[in-house]
Amino acid sequence: MRRALVALLPALAYAGLIFYLSSQPDPLPFVPRSWLAQDKLVHAAEYAVLGGLLLVGLRLLGARPWVAVVAAALLASAYGASDEVHQSFVPGREADVLDWVADTVGAVLGASLAHAVLRRRGSQASIAR
Repeated sequence: MRRALVALLPALAYAGLIFYLSSQPDPLPFVPRSWLAQDKLVHAAEYAVLGGLLLVGLRLLGARPWVAVVAAALLASAYGASDEVHQSFVPGREADVLDWVADTVGAVLGASLAHAVLRRRGSQASIAR
């Protein structure tokens, strides 16, 4: 249990940050409104990070590579869906299925990119031996 907590702590902390920001009516007041007009890109980037962190945690726990990719993407997507429901209760925010789609796309891309980076680093490490 402790090993799982340590492996997944970065992803859990990041999910907590997402929850906190989603609880705010204006989560990023310092970001120009014109940037937030592209909120689907913001959602995709946000969940790409979560997908990548989950992938790393799952791999540290010994999950097989493609199982970890799929599980990380599914977990991040489910969290994105729950976050949209959460936002529906925050004044000034609303749930949007297209935001969830962007979250899911980002999660898949983030988990896949993290997998590719770990695979590449692993092959370079074996060459150096």
